[in-house]
Amino acid sequence: QSPGDPFPDFSLSFSPYLKLSPCHLELRAMTSSKASHPIFLEGENCKPSWEDATAGYNQTDTHLEIMGKPVMERWETPYMHSLASVAASKGGRVLEVGFGMAIAATKIEEFRIEEHWIIECNDGVFQRLQEWAKVQPHKVVPLKGLWEDVVPTLPKEHFDGILYDTYPLSEDTWHTHQFGFIKDHAYRLLKPGGVLTYCNLTSWGELLKGKYSDIEKMFQETQVPHLVEAGFKKENIHTTTMDISPPAECRYYSFSKMITPTLIK
Repeated sequence: QSPGDPFPDFSLSFSPYLKLSPCHLELRAMTSSKASHPIFLEGENCKPSWEDATAGYNQTDTHLEIMGKPVMERWETPYMHSLASVAASKGGRVLEVGFGMAIAATKIEEFRIEEHWIIECNDGVFQRLQEWAKVQPHKVVPLKGLWEDVVPTLPKEHFDGILYDTYPLSEDTWHTHQFGFIKDHAYRLLKPGGVLTYCNLTSWGELLKGKYSDIEKMFQETQVPHLVEAGFKKENIHTTTMDISPPAECRYYSFSKMITPTLIK
């Protein structure tokens, strides 16, 4: 880790307790301490196989796992509802990037919105999105593909609210993938006065394991400079925090608080 670098070195030596998978050097800890191992190994890249990889929803629909990665878990519900409430707060047309377990999406549908556009790249998750869309009270526009491919085709100043919550697909973009979307697209896609919210729990959970003990300081130091660079004024960037109790076995988040950003264009 270089001086001033907010992101620690997450490299990990191989051991007999690890095995490899098609997701380039995927970590599958075979001990009870699985939650202590990093989500990504150095150089790991799941992107080439992510689209057609099996979407592993468990029988009770409390966990979604893809290529061995813990994509989403049901305990996140209060936080997902917080993000959804921000994204839908302006009504109108809402863009959601990443569908997952439909936790945020279902909450968004409770608000007085007009349209709900949702981008999802994984085949199995998208199939679930299509079925879910049929029974929603508002118009849903499912968009299939990686956000990097879909988002550039969307019209300028088209959305009143945006919720970005996708899973990092490589070790290289583990902590930074949200900035590619925010810097290159979010500001352009929002109507004047529109609102953006987002999260990267897989990154923030890792940073809060040792680098930071204050979630608001973490956000100010690792997120805000990028948000300002994207065009959002500091006075239009706000956050709220909530108490949360992640289960002990959760691999990606163990901190006792979560943070909801609200960015106004």
